Amino acid sequence: MPQRTIVVFSGGLDSTTLLYHQRAAGDEVRALSVDYGHRHRAAELAAARAIAADLGVEHRVLDLRSLAGFFGANSLTDATVEVPDGAYSPATMALTVVPNRNMVLLAVALAWASAEGGDAVAFGAHGGAYTPYPDCRPEFAAAMHAAAMACDARPLAVLAPFVAWSKADIVRRAVALGVPLGTTWSCYAGGDIHCGRCGTCLDRRAAFAEAGVPDPTGYVT
Repeated sequence: MPQRTIVVFSGGLDSTTLLYHQRAAGDEVRALSVDYGHRHRAAELAAARAIAADLGVEHRVLDLRSLAGFFGANSLTDATVEVPDGAYSPATMALTVVPNRNMVLLAVALAWASAEGGDAVAFGAHGGAYTPYPDCRPEFAAAMHAAAMACDARPLAVLAPFVAWSKADIVRRAVALGVPLGTTWSCYAGGDIHCGRCGTCLDRRAAFAEAGVPDPTGYVT
């Protein structure tokens, strides 16, 4: 059944596909991006603004840069910590985890949904052979849904339709929906072009290869 849904929207491959996915399902969608002081925010938010404008959906950007100091030493919000090269592993993950990030973003999205009489919020967590981040797993999504059902006078839903999908599955869905994949942004390094070396760049490249879809992304290496 179509719903009024707030999509947590970074401008990345997963959340952009999710925005198109919920819209194709008939939902009245709005997009919420958050600037939490992350290294790659300029490129990411530029992508989000361009995609939302092209779709003609309401898009808000919330400034939470003041939270950066609460996230500890990680390569996304602490400029003194370098973004590690190489595929996702316990070692590289430890340097790129922003503690409790998805719970923070979903809490803000739920507040907006509640205030606007919405029905649901959605985020682009996905599965696959290796799901690196704790707040992208099915048990986290289920727990947030349970909290959302009880957090307001009206029950709200937390949607994570890709939580059991691989990233290659998301690429295939994106192609089917006509997502502008070349506009989306994934890289953690914070440059003008995807570095091609960090975990999320390598994950992106592998997803296109597995899906059998030409990768439109420009990479430094």
